[in-house]
Amino acid sequence: MKGWFGSLLLTFALLAQAGQAQDYVGSDTCVACHQDEAADWAGSHHALAWTNVDAGHVLADFDNTGFDHDGMSVSFLKQNGSLLADVTEKDGVTTRYPVHSVVGISPLQQYLFETEPGRLQSFDVVWDTENERWFHLYPDQDLPPDDGLHWSGPYKNWNARCAECHATGFIKNYDSVTRRYSSTQSEIGVGCEACHGPGSAHIEWTTGKELDDGLNEFGFLMSWGRGDTEAEIQQCAGCHSRREAFGDGNPLPGTPYHDAYNLAVLRPGLYHPDGQILDEVYVYGSFLQSKMYDKGVGCMDCHEPHRAELRAEGNGVCTQCHSPGGNPDFPTLKLVDYDTPQHHHHAEGSDGAQCKSCHMIERVYMGVDGRHDHSFRVPRPDLGLDEDACTDCHTDQNQDWAARAIERWFPESDHRGVHFSAAFQAASTGLLQDPAALMSIAENPEFAGIIRATALYLLQNFESPEVASLLAASLSDPDPLVRANAVALQGAAPIPDRIARLEPLLSDPSRNVRLAAAKEFLLIPPNALTPDQRPQVQQAVTDWQRSTSHRLDFPETHLVLGGLALSLRNAQAAEGAFREVVALDPQRAEAWPMIVQLAHINRGPQAAVEALGEGLSILPDDPNLNQLARQYGR
Repeated sequence: MKGWFGSLLLTFALLAQAGQAQDYVGSDTCVACHQDEAADWAGSHHALAWTNVDAGHVLADFDNTGFDHDGMSVSFLKQNGSLLADVTEKDGVTTRYPVHSVVGISPLQQYLFETEPGRLQSFDVVWDTENERWFHLYPDQDLPPDDGLHWSGPYKNWNARCAECHATGFIKNYDSVTRRYSSTQSEIGVGCEACHGPGSAHIEWTTGKELDDGLNEFGFLMSWGRGDTEAEIQQCAGCHSRREAFGDGNPLPGTPYHDAYNLAVLRPGLYHPDGQILDEVYVYGSFLQSKMYDKGVGCMDCHEPHRAELRAEGNGVCTQCHSPGGNPDFPTLKLVDYDTPQHHHHAEGSDGAQCKSCHMIERVYMGVDGRHDHSFRVPRPDLGLDEDACTDCHTDQNQDWAARAIERWFPESDHRGVHFSAAFQAASTGLLQDPAALMSIAENPEFAGIIRATALYLLQNFESPEVASLLAASLSDPDPLVRANAVALQGAAPIPDRIARLEPLLSDPSRNVRLAAAKEFLLIPPNALTPDQRPQVQQAVTDWQRSTSHRLDFPETHLVLGGLALSLRNAQAAEGAFREVVALDPQRAEAWPMIVQLAHINRGPQAAVEALGEGLSILPDDPNLNQLARQYGR
């Protein structure tokens, strides 16, 4: 890499080296004093989230078993005490991989291979622990070895995509020059310190040593069970959410969520227009929509943290609050018997009588892993969307039938009428002509913050100086997710207005908001800033660079950098960024036409023809490349 883009990568690499020392002591150190908690934790999904092969948790059959799929075959075997997989790819090449480590315990178990020193990849053929069989996670995909979505590609890389939520004290340590990893962690698996924080000061506390400022009375950064429900939720959400991380691994427990992550809003492809789960979004985005969250319910009200299991079986986890006795911690609850046919209108003991069947729809991910929606919504088949709880079970009926039944059961319900999903669906399908409906949602404090933030996100398709002006008040909303998603709309404002509105956000309490604002200032000419503003902007941009430096192993990061370079009219930097995209994932079709056009700009038509030939050798049927081929007479 040369020129501006190479300098940027060097800056990123230097910034990435600046880490914070973490004094982790390991879960084994905790066991002697905390025996009951350790016993509960030892068999939990947290403790077994990632284990060594020799830890005794391998459940799959490696006794010369095999699996074939779409031209690929694999043989699983044991040899000299090692677990091995002989993988023959669609191109006919066979490679033997020792099993490096084990992911999960049920309902499936996945195995990691070290494909080069330090690089761990999650294999797509996994073990179904309930039916005791091998199966492929993506049976409908045609994935040759050079596809980015192939198990050996960047999107199945364990270091980048998974490890931080399956390890304790994880640091990714990616070298963007060599494209190599030298990742480290305190321990694999979600250990005690993953939630409580590094334990060295706690050990010192037991000896009577005076504690440093910023620690609680026991020597931890994170306090549990002290009534700070929001902090506890945010700590769980770090892993139980669909988000973009700002750091190079695990943030220290107690770090506010919006200082460590950018939460994905209810955007198309991840959620249905009404906010129900669609893709694998890991709970937090759903829970933020719920009345339970709004009323102060936390994760530990329903989940036992050390066993990582529900606090009661069946409807008991709900009726601990939703019952005639209620729960004094939540005084606004209606004291009603919900666990009765008069409410659920299904036979007692049936699947339909389970609270979760109607209020927490289940969707299956990774082939066999059912996950429940945590928005705790009232079923709305009357909305006519693709998914609803009623026809999930009653597959022989339609939504009109379900809507009539609900209206008959609850004739005075206020859960009918206009819903934000109408505007979201129209916006996501390109049918919304007027932004007024989305603006109304964004400005309505009755909606959950993630819903208002989604409306702001969808309003980016309606950017204009007028929209920027009308929604400027969202930049000071109490919810940091709303403020962060309001920032991009100001890109359409005149530069003086943009600066005036965004400058206060450079010192926002939430890092997510500060980074969003910093990115917008990248497109503002320095001479438009006053001498007093420039140092603050530079500091914010440096922080944005530091955050971006931790994601240089993501092809999508370089797409963003390429787009930014184009906005800055730096053709050489843009070509370098798009080149890095295809170096990481040659199948990224959107990058190749940009490479061809930028090669022409930077070095002339012959360079463009050469780049075109390179792209067509990888994506011969790509319509955009073929259109360029006609233009260049190929």
